[in-house]
Amino acid sequence: MEVLTGRRGVRRSRKWPNEVKARIVAETLAPGATVNEVAARHGLKANHLSSWRTMARQGKLVLPAPEEEMQFAGLVVSDPEPSGPAAATAGPEIIMGPVTIRLETGAPAERIAAVARALTGPA
Repeated sequence: MEVLTGRRGVRRSRKWPNEVKARIVAETLAPGATVNEVAARHGLKANHLSSWRTMARQGKLVLPAPEEEMQFAGLVVSDPEPSGPAAATAGPEIIMGPVTIRLETGAPAERIAAVARALTGPA
């Protein structure tokens, strides 16, 4: 929050447009970025930026589209343990607790990494 002083004893808060809030929140999601560092760069307090991040998680603040190209993996819902020919040609698997994600055979490493990042959520 930026405090502007005009007359003595009068405090005004800076109004941040939602587009600017969303862009700043998106910066905190970059690999290696921290809320404290991003907040300092924009002249914000970290707890203020954290409240914007909460708004984004609740869907009250729409973040800009990621700059990197998105890829989608095919999804097939099946029995937990495949048998027969499907088991012999199974592609890479990502297992998180009770959930197993099986990617197609020959899935590129970038796609596997993207799925793994999506499962772990924002940093």
